[in-house]
This record gives sequence, C-alpha cells and structure tokens, in this order.
Amino acid sequence: MIQIRHLYKSFGEGDKKTVVLEDFNADFERGKITSIIGGSGSGKSTILKHLIGAYKPDSGQIIIDGEDITKMNAEGMNRVRKKFGIMFQSGALFNSLTVEENVALPLREHTDLNESTIRIMVKMKLEMVGLRGAEHLKPAQLSGGMIKRIALARAIGLDPKIVFYDEPSAGLDPISIGVIDKLIMDLSRKMWITSVVVTHEIPSAMRISDKIIMLFKGKIIAQGSPQELNNSSDPRVIQFIKGDPDGPIPFSKSQKDYGEELKEMSAN
Repeated sequence: MIQIRHLYKSFGEGDKKTVVLEDFNADFERGKITSIIGGSGSGKSTILKHLIGAYKPDSGQIIIDGEDITKMNAEGMNRVRKKFGIMFQSGALFNSLTVEENVALPLREHTDLNESTIRIMVKMKLEMVGLRGAEHLKPAQLSGGMIKRIALARAIGLDPKIVFYDEPSAGLDPISIGVIDKLIMDLSRKMWITSVVVTHEIPSAMRISDKIIMLFKGKIIAQGSPQELNNSSDPRVIQFIKGDPDGPIPFSKSQKDYGEELKEMSAN
C-alpha cells in the first residue's frame, strides 16, 4: 500500500545541517499494522510528516496506493489525502464543537452527503468505537480515552484505505490502551485498513503489530515481526525494548544529539 524508497531529509545548512532521515526504505503492506518505534529524535515523526504530505523530502520516493506523492502539487496531494485518516496524539478535537460535529467535519468538508445521511454515518462511526450516545458532549466533558476514540471515529469518517496513528496510547491508563489497541486491530482485520502506528509504547506495539520498524538516528536498525524484534541480537534493540538506561543508546546527550531531538520535536 505504501512504499518508501531512498528517503533523505535534512534540516539546516552548512555546519548547522542535521540529517534526520538517511536512505530510508520501507514497505507498508495493505491491510496490515506496521508500528514505527525509536527514541526521541530518531525520525519517527518526520516519517509521518512525509507520509501525510506536510514535508517534502530532499530526495527519494513515497508511493501511496501506486502514486508518488513527492511529485504532486497541492491539488494532487489533497486528492490522495482523502484516502487516509489521521489520529493525532492529542486527539486534535475542536473544543467548540460537539462530538457529533467533530466526527462529521470531514464528511461535511469533503462530500456532498445530506445532513440526514451524515448523522447516520456519524452514529455508525461512534458505534464502531463504542461511544454511540456521546454525540452531544463537548471535548471538555470527555476523558482522555474517550477523546482518543472520538479522534479515531473522525479519522475513519471517509472510510479511508490507510490510517496514520501518532502516539495513539500516549497518556492513557492500561485499560484505555487495551481498548485503543483492540480498535486498531479490529479496523485492520475487519475493514482491511492499512495502519501505520508511531509509538513509544513497546507492549502495545508488540501486541498489535504485524511488523515493527525500529529507527535509530534516522536509519532502520531492525524490522520484522514482534517475535523477530524480541529475538534480536542488536544491543540497541534489546536496550530499547527492555527500557534499560544502560547500553549503547546513551542516557546523556551531546549538543548534536539535542539538536537532532529538537528537530524531531518540531515535526510533532
């Protein structure tokens, strides 16, 4: 569904130039869940920004459903964006809108459906995430887990082929994480949605993923099934999965490392 070939991205110029992605190559299979893991500043968010068309690479190709988006103008990119939904880390709901209005927003913006049909579709999406009946609530009245589920209902509003998840479990309790994980798996299996998940939650990634890609300083150091990563002999992979403060991934950072992390944070 998605192919990335020889992706290269840097920020700054001259002595201040920071390479964030270097010769990145990856395949995201149709109907499968691929998680991207790695420490802060490793390039995860930068990849996501490229996939949604917010960044243009310095070089390389990003082919989504057979089309190279790196060569597209704004009109072409907007057409491709209708093929995917995005679940943002914070939920990104509009506080002034009700749940129904938030979920209906992409339907009202990008379709010619009448209001009656839109309301029915909103109820269907909310039913899928287990929140039918919450239509008239405002975001301020929702828990963190509910906000994430509403954001997911909005992300699937246009029945996308692809859903991008930016830290879907961040800030949630274990039960809420389990609920989000199950929803991601159900959407993938039942609706044949291709899922790309950027996450720090290793147990969650191990539970939901068909494939995991681990980044370190803009390069892939491991990829494969959860079992394959668990069996990795790479000390960097072992350290990250176990959360060990001692290992080849340093706890203290150099000035260059801080610069790279700031570039990654600016991509969020």
